[in-house]
Order: sequence, then C-alpha cells, then structure tokens
Amino acid sequence: MPMPAADAPVNPEDRHRLIDALRGFALAGVLLANLGYLSLYDLLAEPARAALPTARFDTIAVGVIEWLVSAKAITVFSLLFGLGFAIQIERAQARGAGLARFVRRLCWLLVIGAAHGYFVWWGDILMTYALVGLVLVLFRRASDGVLLWGGLFIALVLPTLLGPWLGGVFPGLPPRSEIDAQALQAFRVDDWHRVFTANAALVNWTRLSGGMLICFVLGRFLLGYWAGRKRLLQQPRLHERLFRRLFWGSLAIAVAGTLLQLAKAHLGWGAEILPRWVNGFLFRLDSLALGISWAAGFILLFLRPRGARVLGVLAPVGRMALTLYLSQSLLGIALFYGIGAGLGPDTGAIGWLLAWVGIFGAQILFSHWWLARFRYGPCEWLWRSLTYGAPQPMRLPRAAVAAS
Repeated sequence: MPMPAADAPVNPEDRHRLIDALRGFALAGVLLANLGYLSLYDLLAEPARAALPTARFDTIAVGVIEWLVSAKAITVFSLLFGLGFAIQIERAQARGAGLARFVRRLCWLLVIGAAHGYFVWWGDILMTYALVGLVLVLFRRASDGVLLWGGLFIALVLPTLLGPWLGGVFPGLPPRSEIDAQALQAFRVDDWHRVFTANAALVNWTRLSGGMLICFVLGRFLLGYWAGRKRLLQQPRLHERLFRRLFWGSLAIAVAGTLLQLAKAHLGWGAEILPRWVNGFLFRLDSLALGISWAAGFILLFLRPRGARVLGVLAPVGRMALTLYLSQSLLGIALFYGIGAGLGPDTGAIGWLLAWVGIFGAQILFSHWWLARFRYGPCEWLWRSLTYGAPQPMRLPRAAVAAS
C-alpha cells in the first residue's frame, strides 16, 4: 500500500549540509569523551592512574579533554536534536501531518538505545534522548520565550534546586567507586557472561543515580528547539552577526566560569566566599557556554567558502550519526575489553587518543564511501523502516552513484 504523501520520509537532498557537518563535528567529540570509559581508563581508581608510566601526560590530556570536549560535545549534539525536532515540526505542518511519526521514531530509538545500552555499552545516551524527546513533544505549543528561558533554567538552575534529590544514590546501591572497580575487573577478562552482567549493573546504576542528566538533556533540547524555530542553522547567513556574539559572549562566560572554579579549588576560597553549590552551577554554565561557543565558531567558519570545503568533509558523518555512534562502542570494546584485543587502560590517554584518531578517521572514509552508494546509513535505514512500517528505498540510482 503506498505511503500517504503527508507522512513520506525526507529525501537526503533536502537535508542541511551545515547541520550534518556540525553533527559530525559533535560526534568526533562524543567519541573522544566516550573513549575514556570504553578504554577502561576512567574506571581506574586514582592510585592506579598515578602508577601508569604515562601518568604525567595523562593528567594533562585528560584535563584538556574534560575542559574542552567532554560535556561540550554532547551539548552540541543535544542542541542539534532539539533543532531537528523544530525542523520536523515545520515539515509536518507544511504537509498537514501530525506528530505520530515523530513519536514512533522516538519509541524505536528507545528500543535501539535499550539494546545498545544493555547488550553492548552501558554509557548509551539514546535511551535518555528518546525519553526526554517524548517530553519535548509537550513543548510544541510553547512560546519562544518559554523555550529559551525555560531551557536555560532547566539546564543551569533547576539541577541546583533539585540537587538533594537528583544528585544522590538510591538506598541500597553501591558507591560509584565500587561499581567501577567491579566493572573494570569484569571488562578486562575474556568472559562474555561477566561482561554482560557487569555492563547491565552499570546501566542500572547510572539510570537510578543519574537524574541530573535529564535536566542536562531537556534544557539543551529546548534551546535547540528555540534555535530551530528561529531558523538559525537553516538560514545561517541571516544570523551571522548573532553567531559572532554567541561565539565571543559564550567563550567569555566559559573562561570566566573556569577561572572561578580554579580559584575556588586552588586559592582556598571556602564556603564563606563561594558556597558549595556554586561549583555545580559553574560546571553547568561552563559546559553549556563552551558548547555553544564551539557550535557558533564552527558555523562562522562554515560560512566561509574554504571553511565549507574543509568542514563539509564531516557532513556524511553527520548523516550517519546513529550508525557511527553505535559502531564506536563496538570498536572501542573490540580494542580495549578482554573479549576483544584486550588493550585495557594500561596505555593511558595515549592509547585512548590513538584509538580516537584511528576510529574516527576510518569512519570519515567509510561514511563517504557508503553514502556515495546508499541513501542512508545502515542503522538510519533500519530506524526509518521501523518508523514507517515498511522497508525504505536504500540504494541510490545508478546515475547518482556514477556521478559521485
């Protein structure tokens, strides 16, 4: 039975190249951050890290990654999810369609995320994205002011107010140091059953104790939704002046927040000067501001012809973000877990960085090769087919393949 035109899938040609490239850029940062745990380094206790021969380099490298990349990459990724929701709402309204397709997409994303989290890697973010995305549907009629100021409030202020409830561990759960030590021991041996059991335990621990992540994601979804409504990335040249202000203003806020954190940590500024809750607020402010600065800087570079040529290399990566995100977990496990090559955390941050260069470099090449022949990445095709309830066209026409 033919699919109604109002519910037809979007052609790859209708995508925005800048948005895809920015998503690919964010995915590079997500991989770099996630490899801290995939390489098992972040599961090491502090004495074990200090005993590594690469300890001095590790301290510097990990510090730089934490400040510049970790929460910032997922900030950009989350903003783009919210922006994508705005684009889908706009297209659905233009076709006279409702939100049923978007809800189906999220439900299937939840299934994919649950399979990835419980059977592959405990650090999965897709389950959270799917669940929070369903909450985002409730904001579809909210005003622009609610999206903007509500997003900032949820991302920055609400976690402080809910800290006593969201930041704690449920009664009966072991401390994080204990669950990490158990997981490290299991992941280093060649025993699939032990790996599966330890992975499931980590998934359950993070879901029960990670309430702050809900505020992190929802706040950024709302801000991205606001940006999508304003068509900031759909028509970036019309907003170039705003992007310059966002870049420099967000960068200044991030630097100021970092300096305050350093002063509190190293200059002995006690609770009488800066209360304890300020640390959490400054960390959240730094993560959001620097993530926005990264995105705005990327956009400004992309608006230049040379920048578009260079950064456009990442557009196919962004079009296959789901496939590549899932494969990053598999490749990390294959390299560092005992059920794979068993490299473990003993190479420190050097092994972590080399793996990042190798994996992401291979993914850039693979995404270009694949999308020269097919419309979607393998997992994107599966996700779309499940959403529409029928297999979607996969191969490109021969003329298009020959032209590429």
